[in-house]
Amino acid sequence: MNISSGTFVFRLGRGLLRLPLWLPRGVLAIVRAAFGRGRPEAHEVARARIVLCMMVFAGVYLAIAGRLAILASAPEGAVARRVTATDAVASARPDILDRNGLVLATDVKSASLYGEPRRLIDVDEAVEALTAVLPDLDANELRQRLSTDRGFVWLRRDITPQQQREIHNLGLPGIGFMTENRRVYPGGTLGAHVLGSTNIDNQGIAGIEKWVDTRGLADLHLAGFASDRQQEPVELALDLRVQHVLRDELFNAKEKFKAIAAAGTVVDVRTGEIVAMASLPDFDANDPARSLDPKNLNRLTTGVFEMGSTFKALTFAMALDSGRYNINSMLDARGALNFGRFKIRDYHAENRMLTLPEVFLFSSNIGTAKMALSLGVEAHKAFLAKAGQLDRLRTELPESAMPIVPKRWGEVNTATIAFGHGLAVAPLQAVMAVNALVNGGYLIPPTFLKRTPEAAMAVATPIIKPETSAKIRYLLRLNAEKGSAKKVNVPGFYAGGKTGTAEKVINGRYSKHRLLTTFTGIFPMDNPRYLVLVMLDEPQAVEGTYGYATAGWNAAPTTGKIISRIGPMLGIMPRTDVPPAESLLANTTLARAQ
Repeated sequence: MNISSGTFVFRLGRGLLRLPLWLPRGVLAIVRAAFGRGRPEAHEVARARIVLCMMVFAGVYLAIAGRLAILASAPEGAVARRVTATDAVASARPDILDRNGLVLATDVKSASLYGEPRRLIDVDEAVEALTAVLPDLDANELRQRLSTDRGFVWLRRDITPQQQREIHNLGLPGIGFMTENRRVYPGGTLGAHVLGSTNIDNQGIAGIEKWVDTRGLADLHLAGFASDRQQEPVELALDLRVQHVLRDELFNAKEKFKAIAAAGTVVDVRTGEIVAMASLPDFDANDPARSLDPKNLNRLTTGVFEMGSTFKALTFAMALDSGRYNINSMLDARGALNFGRFKIRDYHAENRMLTLPEVFLFSSNIGTAKMALSLGVEAHKAFLAKAGQLDRLRTELPESAMPIVPKRWGEVNTATIAFGHGLAVAPLQAVMAVNALVNGGYLIPPTFLKRTPEAAMAVATPIIKPETSAKIRYLLRLNAEKGSAKKVNVPGFYAGGKTGTAEKVINGRYSKHRLLTTFTGIFPMDNPRYLVLVMLDEPQAVEGTYGYATAGWNAAPTTGKIISRIGPMLGIMPRTDVPPAESLLANTTLARAQ
């Protein structure tokens, strides 16, 4: 502030405000007189106080008038945006996108109807008018809500624009609208088990939606900072195109083989990213109430199953990595294994000495069990623990199941678990272990978020040697050429895999006619990129399967169809220079793809 030439000069930003020198002096004199400074007469004090009050009220009215002028001159859209943000700030959520930026979940604005009972003039009139527009409202319940002495009551959440216009035109005092955020899933059923759902207040209650809240969104809501413009979208590893193909083929397989359920996933073996996941029956994410139906559970994370012969790949990896066995080892499969009154037999018994690859190709329970038993119970338990099969698998999805592990683990348990019976795990954790068998030996926790290979290696744990991984890839490819996985050998994609057929436990006993079939397929085997798991619950023998309902006749061909459709989408084109399986043994050190 500078004083010059009879004026007060104030610097305001880049400009100057000049006031007459007498104005502030006059105001100061009035204030002094109002407080009795300088011993003025009593009538002068009263007059000064009246003038001071008039000045204060004038200042308040000027401030209100200025604010009204600003609002009146602002564009209508800007004001609307401010009001909307205020109404909806407590329930705004970030968009959820797939790996290519396509929207999987987003917020839309919708109006909700509320009442202020204290302001209502005629409750009966309001009830009659509102039920005429919203006939599904219960008139008695509505009357009870509006007859209270409360200041605010919800009447209907999420009404249509047409209903809002009709109620607005009624002109009922004490009836109003609040703008809220409502969650919408453009894909409907696509990725519903992964995305999860929200409640009426737009709070995550399952899946990635619940994970988003646990990452601090709920705290932001409470603090009033979670507005639409302050939130970055959540980018998932899911590919919506691959998700569509996976669900489509699972649906077709479920119908064709008359299964009661089907499930599957596509995973990047180098990063652990879950590119697609589906479990049928599923539900429309826009109708979250259906997610509570037990039939619609996510079988890949919240269900636990005995995975059958797909588990044999882990036993072979353990045996080869121990150094006690190699590709040329021989195993005796000439007779059943006896454990008291229990006998372990082969489904298609060869009744002869088998080479290690033959044990894999013929899926010999006897040969696989003998390998595990020769290494010992404790070594078997230690390997499965290292492979993440004995503890609950943790991912971004809050829903997960604890594996069912034998309380007393003896030789008979090791023998049966070696070929996929007696230990029930979530299918996704079995996928995690098989990934490690083909990607060079690294156990990488699966993730539903985007992850680079470098970030994956930062959380990876080596569980087998690279040369062991190369031998497992050879066995998986050999199985597609000569064994039970022939139907996954689609031209040009150099796929391999392992079938698994497990008898379900019904009333404490294994049922030979109620099967769970699985297939784990990997492609391309000389430089593994993706793993595809297909699981069918109680498939039936149909025309063309010759009376069989095992995995080689249903889960394997389904996996082959998926690979042929998603390969080009993922940048893997069919090729003509497909080498024989033996070429995979030429270099037993896996060169990780860059």
